[in-house]
Amino acid sequence: MMATTQMVELVAAGAQDADTVDRIMAAAFDPRYGEAWTRSQCVGILAMPGVWLTIARVDGRPVGFALSRAILDEAELLLIAVDPAARGRGVGAALLRGTIAAAQDRGVGKMHLEVRANNRAIALYVGHGFAQAGVRKAYYRNRAGEAFDAHTYARDI
Repeated sequence: MMATTQMVELVAAGAQDADTVDRIMAAAFDPRYGEAWTRSQCVGILAMPGVWLTIARVDGRPVGFALSRAILDEAELLLIAVDPAARGRGVGAALLRGTIAAAQDRGVGKMHLEVRANNRAIALYVGHGFAQAGVRKAYYRNRAGEAFDAHTYARDI
């Protein structure tokens, strides 16, 4: 898969891109919320059926990624991240649109995601047709033991 949206290039990726995912995740996720995955979690899920990884590049440089999976006719956006230095350039929107299109190509009828309750990315998801479906109390926990709620969102494709 390869698509270009304005100046954001989306490319299919895999476990060989774990260093890129690690670098972007370390920059993008605030450790106080406990949202980032470990390298072994990312590599492990990439080996599962129905999972795909997309890397976003701007000027040839990887600046974001989306990790998703499809099971039967439903999909879940597992992780999406954009390097803070590349935010505000349409990278997150391009990744989200690309993920929705890839899910549709896989025959998916509904897409799900979960996000920390006070995450600014909620506006992106709502702007792309996602509606809140539920709340997961104290879903995220950081190393200090603080807990943060997650909201689940879904949209028909």
